[in-house]
Amino acid sequence: MTDKNKRFEELTPEELKDLKIEFAPGAFDHFDGTQEELDGLIAEIQRMITDGSILEHSREITDEDFDDLPPEVQEQLARAFLDPEDQDKIPNSRKLQ
Repeated sequence: MTDKNKRFEELTPEELKDLKIEFAPGAFDHFDGTQEELDGLIAEIQRMITDGSILEHSREITDEDFDDLPPEVQEQLARAFLDPEDQDKIPNSRKLQ
């Protein structure tokens, strides 16, 4: 079992292999490609997380980077860092079509 207080970079290889990876609803709404390409992207993300190499290919986003993101993506990121009981504090801009 993984200690929930550990930071990602502190996890052991065994703990990384046990991670359950879940993508938020709408995480790939802005993906422009085929289903096969999306499946490949998801598989690559999962591989990089489980082997720890994702940190080698990552960087923190700046405030300017965040401001350049579409509003829907900004909302998704903001929700990702909130406790579930605080989720309703951010207005939901997603609309059913």
